[in-house]
Amino acid sequence: MVMNNKNEKKVVEIPIIAIRPCKNQARIYFRREEMQQLALSIRENGILQPLTVRRVSKTEFELIAGERRLRAASMCGLRDVPCIIVNCNEGQATVLGLLENLQREDLNIFEEAEGIKKLIVTYGMTQVEAARRLGKRQSTIANKLRLLRLTKEERDYIIRAELSERHARALIKIEDETMRKLALSEVITSGLNVKQTEQLVDKLLSNVTAKKTKQTTKIIYKDIRIFVNTINKAVDTMRLSGIDAVSEKNETEEYIEYTVKIPKKIQQKVECLDTQVT
Repeated sequence: MVMNNKNEKKVVEIPIIAIRPCKNQARIYFRREEMQQLALSIRENGILQPLTVRRVSKTEFELIAGERRLRAASMCGLRDVPCIIVNCNEGQATVLGLLENLQREDLNIFEEAEGIKKLIVTYGMTQVEAARRLGKRQSTIANKLRLLRLTKEERDYIIRAELSERHARALIKIEDETMRKLALSEVITSGLNVKQTEQLVDKLLSNVTAKKTKQTTKIIYKDIRIFVNTINKAVDTMRLSGIDAVSEKNETEEYIEYTVKIPKKIQQKVECLDTQVT
């Protein structure tokens, strides 16, 4: 057992086999190269920052923070690891673990977002409450949660390409998944920075808007032609019946004017016929 001075928390050596992973662990991605480097460093220098655990039974502990260190220690053959034991329940452990990882910047942008979501869903927190516990603004929490709109495949590509959160936030503006994947491919292939990515997204969305407007215009124009054809057919029908109807079309920037003239003498003949029949 290692003891620090009386103003510090006690650090104890605990067997790795007695430590179980936290089921609410926020960290998901563990790069093999980084883990190997960390294992080598631990083998040479030991674990400089103790792990944080909580006791769940007389012989078992649950990890709160230090997943990478625990895995690396196991990789290099250590049997025991230095730990700080804290007295907390499962909910408090989740918050502490997330806070520890956020403060050490151990999480990538999606692990952080998933951790915040788990905090909110599991423990019934509002975004405002989560923001207060994590020392962030509510708008920041909302923006991070929006990142989860991206598919797992898209997240993996973003992490592997080491794109920033601002890259991801630009891409989520594209709602169509197929288009978003094409945009992401272009960003990675061309090595676009954040500003260039935002410009690409704006261009794609503008093209979509223009295309929709054009399609709507075509539909409206097609409908107008149907109405005009109906009028023309009506005039043709009158002419076939012996009515000398005349139609005139006048088109301005704002309107299409259609005038149909029917000789009044035709109406007089019809009235005359009706009188005779009576």
